[in-house]
Amino acid sequence: MDFQSVDDVQKRLEQADYIASKEIATVVYIALATDKPILIEGPAGVGKTELAKAVATCLERRVIRLQCYEGLDESKALYEWEYAKQLLYTQMVKERINTVIDDAATLSEAVDKIASQEDAFFSDRFIQPRPLLQAILSPDPVVLLIDEVDKSDPEFEAFLLELLSDFQVTIPEIGTRKPVTIPVVFLTSNNYRDMSDALKRRCIHLYIDYPTPEREMEIVRLKLPTIEEGLLRQIIQAITRIRGLDIKKKPCISESIDWAKALLALNTTELTSETVEETLNVVLKYHQDTKVAKQALAGIVG
Repeated sequence: MDFQSVDDVQKRLEQADYIASKEIATVVYIALATDKPILIEGPAGVGKTELAKAVATCLERRVIRLQCYEGLDESKALYEWEYAKQLLYTQMVKERINTVIDDAATLSEAVDKIASQEDAFFSDRFIQPRPLLQAILSPDPVVLLIDEVDKSDPEFEAFLLELLSDFQVTIPEIGTRKPVTIPVVFLTSNNYRDMSDALKRRCIHLYIDYPTPEREMEIVRLKLPTIEEGLLRQIIQAITRIRGLDIKKKPCISESIDWAKALLALNTTELTSETVEETLNVVLKYHQDTKVAKQALAGIVG
């Protein structure tokens, strides 16, 4: 069922275990109402991909995901023509050619008769759809997630511009394919490189930053309802302090949740210097970051 209002978006996203701000809910509502893609930018791990999945859950739609990377091209993202299969079919039916041209009086007439059968050799049966074409041809509405689009090459980004303009694609061998239903499109970017103005013009832009401590507590509490309030407050206070440090990889929301899960598994009720020493590797992935964080946290844990 489609969203009825911005408040409905917020409420149903929370039911799907996603705590959305008013801004996020408003962007989602407007995008669906206007059939516009959403370009979500922000640090890694702040919930960009999870937002797309949560919206799909709310709308009871399947997620079709295209994971972008350097060197991604149309054959991997749109479709692949199965030449081997086409050749096999051609070899299997070549003995039937004589029956098609038997009554042809001239070579030109024979060629015309063979050409009239070209649908047997150029058709959807030789197309291997990739995520973008799957989304366009799907008989049921879907959510198309183009993840980490900033890792793709500018040439692929230019190709996306045409697709996002009218949601139709032209396949040289068989013609234009138009969507059965318009997909809900999310593009995510971790700011690996700047997206072009042309792409941004075609999308509604949304920037998701690290949440406030209060909202992050809501998120962790939603995922782990049994966590004690005092421990949760200590975790978020420590995470907030760590994010303010000059380190290589700042912890994201999922790592806050992982740390809370680890501490619950250890039956920990209070964050102490000892538990920080033993568990901080759940949050930080580089040794130098861990050393810096331990020093910074010394004053706020018991």
